Amino acid sequence: MDMHHDDGGRPERPASRRELRTPRNGEPAILLVDGHCILCQGITRFVARHDPRARFRFASLQSRLGKRWLAERGMAADRLDTFVLIERGRHYTKADAALRVFRGLPWPWPLLYGLRIVPSGLRNAVYDWVARNRYRWFGRSEACLVPDERLKSRFLEDEE
Repeated sequence: MDMHHDDGGRPERPASRRELRTPRNGEPAILLVDGHCILCQGITRFVARHDPRARFRFASLQSRLGKRWLAERGMAADRLDTFVLIERGRHYTKADAALRVFRGLPWPWPLLYGLRIVPSGLRNAVYDWVARNRYRWFGRSEACLVPDERLKSRFLEDEE
């Protein structure tokens, strides 16, 4: 089952296939990522490159905006062990977030959503193992991702 919650943390009904592909009122889905993680920076570039409809927007978990969104969802502001997908007032974490991102990309990436048949405990154990080792395997950047001009419009800025 997908890990989805309304803003109060209560589970809601699963979104329909149409809802997943068409943001309500044109609202984009938001990915909060560890801005210092080189793997996460690569994932951000991958999603942007394979998202021709610009359905996804990005923000760093370390940004004021990212911390505020985490707090609004009852998550620790220093939680950097997952990326978070925010979609239509619900949030998804870990493997569920990753699979939903694949589902929102064009063919053939939605095929990976079929991995939902793997029990969530096992999916998240693999996710946690990669998350624990990501800095060792891929490295850590002292600065958050600096997007190029093409990608810059997809990043959400901190409010002053």
